[in-house]
Amino acid sequence: MDDDVRALASAVGIANDWVDASEHPQRVPVGTLRTLLRALGFPCASRAELQESTACLREQKTSPESMMLTATAGRPIELAQLALQKDTPAEILLESGGTLPLTLRVPNHGPPLGPAIDEPGYHRLRVAGSELALAVAPPRCVTIDDIAPGERFWGLAVQLYSLRRDGDGGIGDTRALSDLAMSAARHGADAIALSPTHSLFPADPNHYSPYSPSSRLFRNPLLADPAAVLGEARVAACGADGPHREQLENAPLIDWPAGSRAKYRQLRLLFDDVAEHDLGRGTALDLDFQSFVRDGGVQLKNHAVFEALQQWRLGDAQQWSWRDWPAPWRDPASAEVGHFAEREAATVRFHLFLQWIADRAFATAQRRARDAGLRIGLISDLAIGLNPAGSEAWSRQQDLLLELSVGAPPDAFNMQGQDWGLTAPSPQALVGSGFKPFIDTLRAGMRHAGGVRIDHAMGLTRLWLVPRGQAATEGAYLRYPGNDLFRLIALESHRHRAIVIGEDLGTVPPEFRDRLSRCGVAGMDVLWFQRKGKRLLIPSAWRRDAVAMTTTHDLPTVAGWWSGADIATRAQLGLCTNETAECAERSNERILLWDAFVAAEAATGKPPPPEQPARAVDAAIRFTAQAPAPLALIPIEDVLGLPDQPNVPGTIDQHPNWRRRLNQPASHVLDAREAQPRIKALRDR
Repeated sequence: MDDDVRALASAVGIANDWVDASEHPQRVPVGTLRTLLRALGFPCASRAELQESTACLREQKTSPESMMLTATAGRPIELAQLALQKDTPAEILLESGGTLPLTLRVPNHGPPLGPAIDEPGYHRLRVAGSELALAVAPPRCVTIDDIAPGERFWGLAVQLYSLRRDGDGGIGDTRALSDLAMSAARHGADAIALSPTHSLFPADPNHYSPYSPSSRLFRNPLLADPAAVLGEARVAACGADGPHREQLENAPLIDWPAGSRAKYRQLRLLFDDVAEHDLGRGTALDLDFQSFVRDGGVQLKNHAVFEALQQWRLGDAQQWSWRDWPAPWRDPASAEVGHFAEREAATVRFHLFLQWIADRAFATAQRRARDAGLRIGLISDLAIGLNPAGSEAWSRQQDLLLELSVGAPPDAFNMQGQDWGLTAPSPQALVGSGFKPFIDTLRAGMRHAGGVRIDHAMGLTRLWLVPRGQAATEGAYLRYPGNDLFRLIALESHRHRAIVIGEDLGTVPPEFRDRLSRCGVAGMDVLWFQRKGKRLLIPSAWRRDAVAMTTTHDLPTVAGWWSGADIATRAQLGLCTNETAECAERSNERILLWDAFVAAEAATGKPPPPEQPARAVDAAIRFTAQAPAPLALIPIEDVLGLPDQPNVPGTIDQHPNWRRRLNQPASHVLDAREAQPRIKALRDR
């Protein structure tokens, strides 16, 4: 049966063969294919199961009511999904209101074709008694060249929680972000790229990784400044925790459990005050809140119900994951869940209130950033997947591959591969739902932002998926409808006037970067990886259609790398196989790096010693700033010359990941003396 299993896997979209990071061909074992196929709903342990699954796949059809076709403006529409036997009259109901009659042609060879449509938008195609959606996208996303032709921007990459201001409760928020934006604008920046601000787990603040969200459709209220919505006086009247709050604010690391509890206490007091004086009384706040809830629809309601339900189940039965709840509570549409929502209406409303505050606070932050002079403003970050125990997984179980986990195959940095513990959308469900989950996620990412970074952008065409409980090596690539997804990204980019950055680091499929370029999605050129062999590429050889960066949140800062602090940290954590050998290799790499800096006139003289990395940081930023990229995004840790990176991959709580705070208030953190030559190099772009 092995050949038949492989044929079924290929038809479902699982790659039988792949090429690893060393460009060596690999073949997925048949046993792994069987496990993956079962998780995808196509069991094949026996001949009978195999035949049934093959027949099921063959008969699987999407109803016209839920189907969405995608096309590119100005190009013929491919209609392979339509079983047309001859030329057929049709009409398009344009989103703008007009009607366009046309004829769908059936050529001798190839799929049926519709004529080119020049008007981008979400249209409706009527043909043969059916009506289906047609998304017509511009050929490319909005780019910096569309915003300011020929100019080169620079911006900061920032962990929002790390920013400081008086009264932030120990966790950076949108007010501190606004302060930083105004300061960055004075220094000539045009963008601030944020770590993900997705909704996490209010019921359990121990889960604070921004890349393991409960939902990508909603935001983390802990990052919002409620005064942006309710005003300074009202927030001040609800009081603070006195000395305890000061202790949280002055700490070098975030205490997520204590800080979260303190912030949620204050937010509850604010909610009670608003509920008493505004909600249901027709005030401006009431009308805005009701409008937000109405626009959020079923998805927002389900999210709020889940938040209340998880808090109850965790406190009552110590059941954190909804997958461990009794059956009625696992179903958002069950009578029990409905009765709970009625009984706990005030708690559900509180979580609606939290999302309202967060949404409006981020809107204010983007408006202030643009008003200050940042021509892009905020760039949001879209995590690659979801925590399977979260709100979105509970609400959209049929859309997700809950028995599979997103990860990465083995490579030079992770010989055992990676399992990120995240769930991902089902390709079949995406197509069957008219791509609604994907469109919703894009819109959430671009809302109140001038751009979006798509984490692990290779997931637009394929994802390495691992059966739950198996080693990361026991996975395979699953194909996604990349043509459709790229078109939808371009369409939403234009509707939101947002640039798009795709994280294309790691094992990258052949021609993937060319595809990003054609779609106007900027890749990421990171200093550490810009090499040919051991030689560092000169800045002019970097891509013109990527953002230039010194490092990322998962990699060493320049100061950390130059000083060897990253090696020492990994050795302390047991992640370094041979510290002595790595230190010796680093000594050689410093020389190569400094020689490249000198050759590019980003540095002069002899390299500084490891314990004095400041000049190396200056040179690295000057070097990166020379790249022809339309946007240089420099992590604020490098602008300040800090040694510690925000996250050390391969660790959870062994290291203070996602907890570090900057030492100075956001309003003048960029005024530090050591930052000035680095900012000048970026302004000189």
